[in-house]
Formats: sequence, structure tokens, C-alpha cells
Amino acid sequence: MRITPTLLLGFFFFLGISFGFAQEKISKKEAKRLENQTKGSRYFIEGEKALVLGDLDRSFFYLQKALEFSPDEPAIHYKLAEVLVRSEQAEKALPYANRAVEIDPENKYYALLVAEIYTQLKQPLKAAEILDRLTADSEKNQQYNLDLASIYLQAGEFDKALVVLDRAEEYYGIREPFTLQKQRIYLRKNDLGKALEEGEKLIEAFPGNPTYVLNQVEILYNNGRLDQALALVEEEITKYPNQPELRMAAYTLLKEKGQQSQAQEYLISAFANPDLDPEVKAKTFVSVLSEMQTSQRDSLLDQMEGLMLDLHPQEALVLEAVGERKKRQGNMEGAVDLYKKSLQSNPKNASLLEQVILNSFGENADFASLENYTIMATDEFPDAPEFWFYDGVVKSARKKDSLAVNSLNKAIGLNQGRNSQLDQVAFGSLGNSLFNLGQKDSAFYYFDKALQLNPNDEQVLNNFAFFLSLEKRDLEKAASMSGKVVKRFPDNSTYLDTHAWVLFQMGNYTEALTYMEKAIANDSNPSGVLLEHYGDILFHLGKVSEAVNWWKKAAESDEASEHISKKISDRKYYE
Repeated sequence: MRITPTLLLGFFFFLGISFGFAQEKISKKEAKRLENQTKGSRYFIEGEKALVLGDLDRSFFYLQKALEFSPDEPAIHYKLAEVLVRSEQAEKALPYANRAVEIDPENKYYALLVAEIYTQLKQPLKAAEILDRLTADSEKNQQYNLDLASIYLQAGEFDKALVVLDRAEEYYGIREPFTLQKQRIYLRKNDLGKALEEGEKLIEAFPGNPTYVLNQVEILYNNGRLDQALALVEEEITKYPNQPELRMAAYTLLKEKGQQSQAQEYLISAFANPDLDPEVKAKTFVSVLSEMQTSQRDSLLDQMEGLMLDLHPQEALVLEAVGERKKRQGNMEGAVDLYKKSLQSNPKNASLLEQVILNSFGENADFASLENYTIMATDEFPDAPEFWFYDGVVKSARKKDSLAVNSLNKAIGLNQGRNSQLDQVAFGSLGNSLFNLGQKDSAFYYFDKALQLNPNDEQVLNNFAFFLSLEKRDLEKAASMSGKVVKRFPDNSTYLDTHAWVLFQMGNYTEALTYMEKAIANDSNPSGVLLEHYGDILFHLGKVSEAVNWWKKAAESDEASEHISKKISDRKYYE
């Protein structure tokens, strides 16, 4: 049948009448309740949105408005409590949380929030009451038993903690967290027998797991039951011969009993197992290395070292441990080589980096190679001023003075005056690089700062004096500084040369000659600079031929000045 427009209008009219009658059936009280419920829901949703966005004040405002329209809605009380907890107002949150629980006692989340608030208010036993009720009344909430046990433990309620853990164990079966916690409680109660029973339960429940055996061994050992501990380990080794951790335990126990030969057999068999953690091997190796030196000890170390390097040739801790042995044998070069290999595997080792850097300085230092490690150190430990200082010194030695200045300033900034010795040497090094960059006033400023911290630093005194002599500036001050140094180090050719050159610039050629002759006499291989200076002094004393002879010797070196050829050809002094 086709419905005509007229019929449709009648149909909708009929529906409208029906709806009208239905609405009239709802009481005004019910209509008001529904209206309040709608408004409350709207404010609740806005409050939750604000809470998600982290706007706690706005959330609290909307939730309070929601509560005005729906005062018996537990979710609103719960959310208000949550907002106050997050605002660190636990005391104000408690009434709201309690009200939520009062309205809906079956909701575990409401109860858990109350427990959390009591914990924040330093009332752990009240929190425990709530958790105890949750775990005792429902199998669904057994996961809170460990939390409850922890609260009882902190409160010193050991017996209550044991009841809770027994309840959890009954429900879940043997579980490591429950059993270990019970074991700790029995130990605190000085009930060794019960503690050992708990350990046995773990060993039986998880056969072949050395962790639980070793835990039991430690308890036995700490309580003076050495023989019992050894018997347990040997029994487990018989069952599971391929567990190196048990062999290490046997080594320790037998060594304690003074049975060195048997102990070492277990040790070597453990080291021969690739499954034993290399860190354990490295630490044991260093421990043996620290024992009194004997031929037996050295033979044992040889075997341990061979096995470690064979099975773990790239392991950082193994390489470091073997390097430590080289160091104690006086083979620092061999130690540094091993330390470098260790750092390639693990550069995050500040102590090792410092050892490599400090032991790489010297007369024939390879600064290009050394710079790789100072850069590594500053990359891995960017807040360590010492590493920036080393980097600055190395860069200065490589004539990268601009970069050296950056690193030295970084060192000084990070140090913030905490280590005055570091500041002092950094100021001195900074002075050298700044002078090389032509920033002479700044250089002299930092030399002065270095000497304020240590007036007797011979290197700063020498360099400061030499640079002043080159500038023909403050020569009396320069002579005082260089004179102080040669008085302390009368056989040092470098210092003697500096003092002689200061005297030369002051026109005191006779005294300058005396110091320069000492400098050459004390240097088996005088530098070109030293030889040229000697010639310069002789020239000013009227000994031209002798001067030319020394200039010629200086010219054979790469260290002579750019004027050396002209001096020789013209038989004349040029600055």
C-alpha cells in the first residue's frame, strides 16, 4: 500500500500525541534528577579532560561543579581525590577518597587510592588494613600481597608480613619474590632454620637454577656453616657439571678452608667455560693479582690470563684487568696498549681514559695519536674539566692554538675554581697558546693569574720570562723569574738558556755567556735555538768568528731562526 502525504501527516501527528502523553507521565522530581544528572555528567567530562591535560585547578573546579549536581556519584569523589593527590594535597584528598569507597565498597581502585593516600600521610598500617581487606576477600587481588608485605615489613610487623606472603604463595604457588621476602624476614627474626627451608623450596621448585643455590650458599657461609655450604655446592655440581658459577663458589669456599690446590682446580675449570661472565673473570683475576706475589700465584695468573684472552679477546674488562697486571709488572707501555684496546670496546671509562692520557705524555709523545683519546674523553665526559684541560695541552703541543684556547677555557669554566691546581696549570697553558696567537697582553694576564696560585711553577716562570724577553718588556721582572728557576734547577739547559737570553736582552752579555755555556755543557744534544743564541751572545762580545762558527752549527738544525743564513753570510747579528 502506498502512503499518501495526508496519511503521513496523520501518522506523525499521532506519534506527537503519543510522545506528549509519555512525557507527562515523568514526574517533576524525576525530570529534575535527570537534568542534574546530565549537567553533572557534562561537568565531569570537562573535569576529566582538564585532568588529562594536566590543568589540575581547572579539573578541580569542574569536578566540584559536577559534585553539586551528583553528590552521590562515587566516580566524582574518586577523581577529586586523584586531583588533590596529584596536587600534593593528600590530607584534603582523603575525605573524597573515603566517600567514594563508602558509596561503592566493591570498587578496588577506590580502595587502592585510599591506601595510597594513607601511605603518603605516613600512616602505613591504615593503608595495610585496606590492602589486607582486598587480598583476603578476593582471589582477584592477590597481586597486592607483596605491596602489603612490604608495608608490614617497613612497620616492623614481621608476623603479619609472613601471613600475607603465605597467603600469596598458597594462591600462586612458589614464586621468587614471595619466597625471598619470607627468607629475609626469617633472617631478621634470627630464625636461620626457617630461612634455609625457604631457600630449599626455591632450589627444589627451580632445579638447575644456580642463582637460588648461590643464595643459599651465601646464607650458610654468612652464618658460619662453611662445610654445609661446600657440600651443597659440590652436590649441585655433580647434578649440573656445566655451571661455572657453582665452580666459582666452590673455589671461594675451598680457598676459605685453606685447600688452595683444590680451589684452583675449580677456578681454572670455571675460567675455561665461555659461559662464565667475563666481568666475573676480570674481577677474580684482579683479586688474585692483589694477593701476595708468589711463583704459584704468578703461574695461576698466567693460566687465567691465557683463558680470558683466548675466550674473550675483545672484552673491555678483561683487557683492562690484563693491562693492570702489566702495569704492576712495571710494563706501562704494554698496559697502555691494552687500555687503549679496552677503550675501543668501552670508551665510557673515565679512570682508564685518564691513565692512557697521562701515561702517553713524555719526551717522544705521539700527540696526534694522543689527541684521539683526549677527544674521546671530552665526548664521553663533557662535564669533566680535567679532560678538557688535557685536550687543550695536546692541541697546544700540536700547534692548534685556537682550538687549545677553546678547550682550556672550557676546562676553567667547568672547574669553577673547585680545583685550584687545575686552574693554575690551565692558566699557564692558556698563556702559552694566547702568546702564540699574538694575544700577548692576554697571555701575560694569564701567566700572572697562574703565578698568583703557584708562585713557584718553574714552567710558567720560565715561559713568562722567555716571552717577556722576546718582547723586550719588563726585563727586570723576567730576570727575577728566570733567575729563580735556574737557582732551583742549575743543570736544566732549557731554563739556563732562557735566563741567558733575558740577560742578553738586558745587555748583560758577559753574564749571559756564563749561563749559556752551562746550558750547552749540560745538554748532550743542544737544539738549534740554543746554538744560535750562543753565537748571538759571542757576537755581542766581539767574538765574531766564534759566533759565525756556532751559527753554522745552528744552521744544520731545523730549529734555527729565519735569519741564520744572513747572519752567516754577512757575519752580522740580525734580530
